[in-house]
Amino acid sequence: MRLHIANGRLIDPAHGVDGRHDLYIAQGHVVAVGDAPDGFQADRRLDASGLAVLPGLVDLSARVSQPGAAGLAPAELRAALAGGVTRLVLPPDADAPPDEPTKVEALMRHAQAGQCVVHPLGAMTVGLAGETLTEMALLAQAGCIAFAQGESGIADTRVLWGALRYASGLGHTLWLRPQDPWLARGASAASGAYAERLGLEGLPVQAETVALHTIFELQRATGARVHLTRLSTAAGLDLLRAARREGLPVTADVSANSLHLTDVDIGFFDTNFHLNPPLRGQRDRDAIQAALADGVIDALCSDHTPVDNRGKAQPFAASAPGATGLELLLSLTLKWVRDSRRPLAEALARVTSGPAAVLGRIAPHAAPAGHLGVGAPADLCLADLEAEWLVTPAALQSRSGHTPFAGMMLPGRVRVTVVGGQLAWETPV
Repeated sequence: MRLHIANGRLIDPAHGVDGRHDLYIAQGHVVAVGDAPDGFQADRRLDASGLAVLPGLVDLSARVSQPGAAGLAPAELRAALAGGVTRLVLPPDADAPPDEPTKVEALMRHAQAGQCVVHPLGAMTVGLAGETLTEMALLAQAGCIAFAQGESGIADTRVLWGALRYASGLGHTLWLRPQDPWLARGASAASGAYAERLGLEGLPVQAETVALHTIFELQRATGARVHLTRLSTAAGLDLLRAARREGLPVTADVSANSLHLTDVDIGFFDTNFHLNPPLRGQRDRDAIQAALADGVIDALCSDHTPVDNRGKAQPFAASAPGATGLELLLSLTLKWVRDSRRPLAEALARVTSGPAAVLGRIAPHAAPAGHLGVGAPADLCLADLEAEWLVTPAALQSRSGHTPFAGMMLPGRVRVTVVGGQLAWETPV
């Protein structure tokens, strides 16, 4: 399909573009910006007057697997498109860990043209938290871009050491959530005065810092490349800064939940605020905002983890952690812009060119994403940056309406999403 997107405000952080420019698309790629190529005849013209034309969002942590079955959940893929997310990283699922090539192939069998592009993470060990390393080379051939340990973490440091050596030898990346499993055992909230007041088992800051010290020490010995996902503490961010100054090959992301919320938002045991990592204190939230602003953190992710009603209808500590987030990622980025008065393009870079650069370093064979220069894949969204919408289950495409932002008015609404030059989503009027 040949598309002409006219009269929109093109914002492309990767190229420093922010202005009124038409966009021309053919054969799944951007073929011109501004003036039409010679002889270009559009199959469809989209009038983007009053809308921003943005690179498709790239989400480095979103769970879109089909519950209890192989494959991808249609509702969650619709949620991605409705949120302007055109590319996402899929963490390994503990119920069906991608620890064999056949499992990865079954997972991706339902991927279709015009859908959000899904990059799966392979299991680092058989069974995610086991002691036997997977055949990373074979999993990479099946489509895995990196290797992760799952939410439970790996208690055996020797296993992590072996995985880093294996990954380094193959030129692959480990995608790690820095959390010591022993210190995290039984925790459902961040340690501190508020958790004590509610009588909840707290997760100490040291669960993150101890894990980071271990990861960085083993990196120094192996030279392995690591991506740290969903950092949540000021102390952890200080360690990341030091590691990056040292030159360790490390990138990192944070959750949009941690960017805006703190532990006191839990209120009176509201399970919509039961998240993993748990919400921490104001100092940690401020440190996350600063690290995003100065580029120590590469990307902002949705941490999309849909939980059904049964999972949330439990006492706080027994409830399932997680929240829907794909459809909120752009709005929460714009909320950060509004609340902190950050430059718009700078903030949008953390959900477009920033995470795309992480993927580019990890999977250089993948098509470049996160920008709208000539030759780029035509992955983009048209968004009304001035719109306000009420977050309710009925307003979401995800099978789960559980989010800590339920009932809030948020800025920005995606109107159209294009993937590979095909219209993949149009918001019903």
